[in-house]
Amino acid sequence: MTATSSDTPARPGRMKRILGLLFRTVGVLAAACALAGGGFAAGWVYFANPDSPVIEALNALANPPHTESAAAHEGPPDPENMPQKVPLPTPEEEKFVTTYYTFSEPLMTNLAGSRRYLQLGVSLSTRYDATVMANVEMHKSALQSDMLAVVGGFSEDDLKGPEGRDRLGVALRDTVNRRLEELEGFGGVENVFFPSFVMQ
Repeated sequence: MTATSSDTPARPGRMKRILGLLFRTVGVLAAACALAGGGFAAGWVYFANPDSPVIEALNALANPPHTESAAAHEGPPDPENMPQKVPLPTPEEEKFVTTYYTFSEPLMTNLAGSRRYLQLGVSLSTRYDATVMANVEMHKSALQSDMLAVVGGFSEDDLKGPEGRDRLGVALRDTVNRRLEELEGFGGVENVFFPSFVMQ
């Protein structure tokens, strides 16, 4: 009987403690849920707002401000801020394109008063249009004959040194132009060159 009477009053106290513990646990869980929901809502509003300082900080990290050195590597600089070239005076003389015609076969003839002969490659140049060289090509047989006669009139002494070759070049130019003027009404050959010059 003594054991039965001691167990009966212990049950209500134990239940009270269990219920209190249960209510406190539910309260803590409810408070935690409320805090988490509130934090989520506050974070959503805070981070979703484009004017938020956090968004501004993230944008600043993603797009750093352009410094002068970085801008120099990313694109062309503003032309107004670049050093400008100072124009130099240029001659107003118009430049013309020089065209050349080289006879495919060299001229070969005896020199005047000598047993030696000259084998000569001949090129003509002009700064006129292509008509001049077309005329040269058309009449090259006549021109070669005229040039052989001129070269045959030069002696070995006449052709000594650069001055002798220059005189031969002028004589050939004048002969070619005379023939072209006779046949076509216009010469146009300005210079004569010797790609090969062999005296034997």
